Amino acid sequence: MLTFDRAAEATHAEIRGRERAPETLRVVTDTRSLEPGDTFLALRGERFDGHDFVGEALKKGAAALVLDSPAKTDGVPTLIVRDTRRAYMDLAAAARAQFPGRVVAVTGSSGKTTTKHLLFALLSASLGSEAVAVTPANENNEIGVSKFLLSTLDEQAIVIVELGARHAGEIAELVGIAAPHIGVLTNVGDAHLEIFGSREALAATKWGLFSQGAQAVLNARDEISRNRASSLNAPPLWFGEGEPSVPGVWVRDPGTLVLNYSGPSQTLPIEVPFPGAHNRSNLAAAIAAALLLGVNAEELAGNVAALTLPSGRYENIALATGPRLIYDAYNANASGTIATLNAFSSENAHRRIAVLSSMAELGPDAPAIHERVGAHAANVNIDVLMVGGDYAASLAAGAARAGFPRDRIVSFGGNQEAAEWLRKNATDQDVVLLKGSRKYRMEEIVQALKAGAA
Repeated sequence: MLTFDRAAEATHAEIRGRERAPETLRVVTDTRSLEPGDTFLALRGERFDGHDFVGEALKKGAAALVLDSPAKTDGVPTLIVRDTRRAYMDLAAAARAQFPGRVVAVTGSSGKTTTKHLLFALLSASLGSEAVAVTPANENNEIGVSKFLLSTLDEQAIVIVELGARHAGEIAELVGIAAPHIGVLTNVGDAHLEIFGSREALAATKWGLFSQGAQAVLNARDEISRNRASSLNAPPLWFGEGEPSVPGVWVRDPGTLVLNYSGPSQTLPIEVPFPGAHNRSNLAAAIAAALLLGVNAEELAGNVAALTLPSGRYENIALATGPRLIYDAYNANASGTIATLNAFSSENAHRRIAVLSSMAELGPDAPAIHERVGAHAANVNIDVLMVGGDYAASLAAGAARAGFPRDRIVSFGGNQEAAEWLRKNATDQDVVLLKGSRKYRMEEIVQALKAGAA
């Protein structure tokens, strides 16, 4: 834990009430979780200002405060900083600097949460879950990463941090907090193009993962990673799915792991328990990072069979009556949707019904990208294509131009309309894929079908 003086130094703060300061700080930003003796840091958000809750923090027994504007503090020791958001990050970086263990950071346009999840499971199986800590859910921005590092770092040997970006340069900023030893980049795709403006700006931001010299773990199938690899300070460890094309860590197929990056080549039997080439690529990335952390290859191979995907990723849902559902709508971009369609096309069912909502934050290229996804749906083993969201027409146009029968393209205006069509037309011999961006809340289709089947 940080001492009061180290916190003051890290944040360049003006100190008030030093004589009453606690020796160490447990920093919280939400008064609902504050316990007596904690330090309350007042963050400012779009819809709230933590400074409005200083009085409540004091009533609940806050022993110190971190503020960026004067407030009535009743003599409680206070660090006055220029900006509490920046101070929160500086405190997290100071806590990270005291951590003696290893840090792995994972980012990418798609697959980062799955890769993080698989790496945590593999490390926990080998080292014990108490030896590994991982960022929860999707808390991968500056606030989530800071909270994780300030509240988690203890006796763990390894910490896994997921890093997300919604602004140019943000990954490098997060790396400045987490200081990872190993950086896993799953891919550089087309997510958030509306925000970044171009693929080059997106790629430059993702490449910030290596701005402090982290050992790179890169996807051999990713063109941008291949093109940029020569700029690294040290050669990367490549990973991939399918037949090996370069030395690295390869999940060749659902039953074979190939390691040919150092020393004699090894081929090990594995049992991948989930579908999709993209998920096998994520698994290869997780295995590569675990190998760099010193875990035995044979042990890793033996633990693959017990792995599961995180919630919301190719999640099989059985209804009391009606079709089997595959819910993969945690989020969506073009490369991820195409990969999911590929996996879905191999499902064994009377009919494969793909329900696609649109993808968000793709900028001016959004119509063309949706047409490309629609065309891909026409060229895999899909029997019915349902399209919705802002770019439903582009999805349908792409599929029709690629030869998908127009009478098997169904447009829906909302989730209830989609659920109603499925209730009337899908049978218990069919399988239904639900894929789209979070903004379209496709879980509402699951809820409606469950209610109708009860």
